Amino acid sequence: MSLVNIISAIGNNSSIYPLLVRDCGIEIPAKVGMTYEQNLKDSKLMAKNAVRERLIDEYGTSAIWLGGIPAIDYLCSKGIEKLGYNPKINPDLFKENSKQGLKFNIEKFKDLAPKEVEEMKKVLANKNTYEKLLAGKFLLSTAIPVILMGFCLPKMNFALTAKLREKQNKKLQKPEPKTEIKSGKNVSFKGAASVFANMSTVNKMAITDGGLTVGRVATARNKYEKLEMAFKMAGMMFLNFVAPWWIAAGFDKLSNALFKTNVNLDPKILNDKEFISSIKNNTLKLPEENIIEFLEKNPNEKFSKLAEKFCGVKYLENRTRDPRQFINEKKIQAFLKEIEKFASQAKESRNIEKFAKKALKVKSGNIITNVALSSFLLAIVLPKVTFILRKKVTGSDAEPGLVQ
Repeated sequence: MSLVNIISAIGNNSSIYPLLVRDCGIEIPAKVGMTYEQNLKDSKLMAKNAVRERLIDEYGTSAIWLGGIPAIDYLCSKGIEKLGYNPKINPDLFKENSKQGLKFNIEKFKDLAPKEVEEMKKVLANKNTYEKLLAGKFLLSTAIPVILMGFCLPKMNFALTAKLREKQNKKLQKPEPKTEIKSGKNVSFKGAASVFANMSTVNKMAITDGGLTVGRVATARNKYEKLEMAFKMAGMMFLNFVAPWWIAAGFDKLSNALFKTNVNLDPKILNDKEFISSIKNNTLKLPEENIIEFLEKNPNEKFSKLAEKFCGVKYLENRTRDPRQFINEKKIQAFLKEIEKFASQAKESRNIEKFAKKALKVKSGNIITNVALSSFLLAIVLPKVTFILRKKVTGSDAEPGLVQ
């Protein structure tokens, strides 16, 4: 994978790659080190137990969180196929309009994509069953990881600590020193989430994170661990799923103002020689009115290929548009405006290639800075604030759940 592709991947906040980099590569190692130093203020034994729990908790959770949803999604899709339905058929097509819909596409593509049309006919004839299957797929792909991460993993982790503590105390031939903490009130949470069958992996991960928070608070060993877990998990959700979008938008807007360069496009587009050449030679053909019609009549145009790569448009092997997929016209319209804006600025510059290289450098810098800043907030700032609040509320530096 080239450097541009790597930067593109970690800059795509709709994918799991930024989460993977921040979570496993930066956040967890930093938090484990800080956990050791913080609990060492209490005792070496406390630090040892805290680090072991943190390693199991963090990497165990990440394995389930990052891999569990795609794995269960895949298995559920295979199960739906075994029942004779194609899970690739987008349920948004049940909403018929003048440009697309299940009935509309069946009629329009009956000669162009007969195999796909037959699959759509079966779904249309069994709408309720298909919707229930998709809803079941969503529930399984979110509920199972929540149960494993929020309830099973912490319980097993705590049980391991209790067992090892018995051995540690016997070895020391005396009870482990008890750290007193202040009294306080229990914390409770209420939450709700809407279930959508047509949801991305990252959106499912965000919902799963909410369920994980509930599970972790519920399984916490005392009221102070509940309080700390709630604060920490809420902060992590914000810094993983909200802040990176805000930071990216802010950097891109600032770059546009400072450098007069539109950097809202993906780095892979800015590095695409064919795309840059089409702007230079005035051969870039763009939709003027009906986007869906353009995509169907011009499947091999550069814009259609870019929409396929970045906007979820699907084509069959013969380059017929896949009638099973719903076209998000608003998303493509926004993408088109960014393409037009970049092309206009590039043409106004004296050198289009130089302008594109400048945009690529600025965009890459924005992405790297975004990852660095959000990782710093997650790995350093949030734990530090948590430790400060812990000391203020409990009067102890030790993990609340490990204090006897």
